[in-house]
Amino acid sequence: MKLDIKALAFTGALLWGGCVFCVGVANLIWPGYGSQFLAWIASFYPGYHATRSFAEVIIGTLYALVDGLLWGVVFGGLYNRFAKSAA
Repeated sequence: MKLDIKALAFTGALLWGGCVFCVGVANLIWPGYGSQFLAWIASFYPGYHATRSFAEVIIGTLYALVDGLLWGVVFGGLYNRFAKSAA
């Protein structure tokens, strides 16, 4: 069985982007919520700083969307390659 790489990429982008967006918005509403998670995200997304502003939430979400998309493509491609060789 092969995975649909495009569907997996969009799913990864929406899930990871949605997680970062939700935690970022929750941090705006409740100060301190998810601050360690956001600081961790800031450690590997250049240009994103874990400050409490809506602009930073959008920047982090955009990074997460691209990151989730790329990892979905990588995972789907590797899965399809190994599933084909195992069959």
